[in-house]
Amino acid sequence: MTMGSRKSLWLAALVLALPAFAGAGHADNAGGVEKEKPGIDRPLGVVELFTSQGCSSCPPADAYFAELAGKEDIVALAYHVDYWDYLGWQDTLGRKENTERQYDYMRAFGSRSVYTPQAVINGRVHVNGAKRGEVDGALARMSRSGEGMHVPVKVSRTSDRVIIDAGDAGTGPSDAHVVIVYFDAPRTVKIAQGENSGRSMTYWNAVTGIQTAGMWHGKSQRYELPMSEIIKKGGCAVLLQSVGKDGMPGPILGAAFIHKP
Repeated sequence: MTMGSRKSLWLAALVLALPAFAGAGHADNAGGVEKEKPGIDRPLGVVELFTSQGCSSCPPADAYFAELAGKEDIVALAYHVDYWDYLGWQDTLGRKENTERQYDYMRAFGSRSVYTPQAVINGRVHVNGAKRGEVDGALARMSRSGEGMHVPVKVSRTSDRVIIDAGDAGTGPSDAHVVIVYFDAPRTVKIAQGENSGRSMTYWNAVTGIQTAGMWHGKSQRYELPMSEIIKKGGCAVLLQSVGKDGMPGPILGAAFIHKP
């Protein structure tokens, strides 16, 4: 589905929990800090899917995204947009902030319109989110070319705070925002109207909020968040994302899930 022509008119069954919701850790007796369970501080990449319950082209992308969301080496985030609501079904997970993020990417990429299902890979390129070959290919290609997650991001926690340690840049961009992305636990929705009327879909990692927690300037740096805020959310991820002078989102340099206790 594309917005260009219409703008003027304005998989599996849920059986396993995601690593993002597992939250197992162990105590560091020396400092009282609980470290995240052994994992990946440099995942293969970040996949941001822009989707909608009212988009007839989106169910295959949503099903493939569910597979990505179950992989420990992928940070997968789904942004439900609201611009297809006029077709007869209001997306129960849609948010105007998600639509705004997609339009920001559109401007950053120099595109003329937005579309669903759109998958943005590492903040660098976009492909059709239903075409797994294009998504997998982009992730592999960027990993080989040095456009993957080259800055390590490690997460630990105490009883009252989450600690994020971003590593050195090495080569490449040396300024970025520390972006916290909150998302829902998996949720099954029965769609009663619109282009997907009659479908029952399970949606994973649907984004509910985004905030900037700080700035990173290319050197190892530590950030702290109150645990009370993390506990309120279904799930949480941190992105180390460069931002252009015009404020538009740029390449994602590092990422990690923040596991709940």
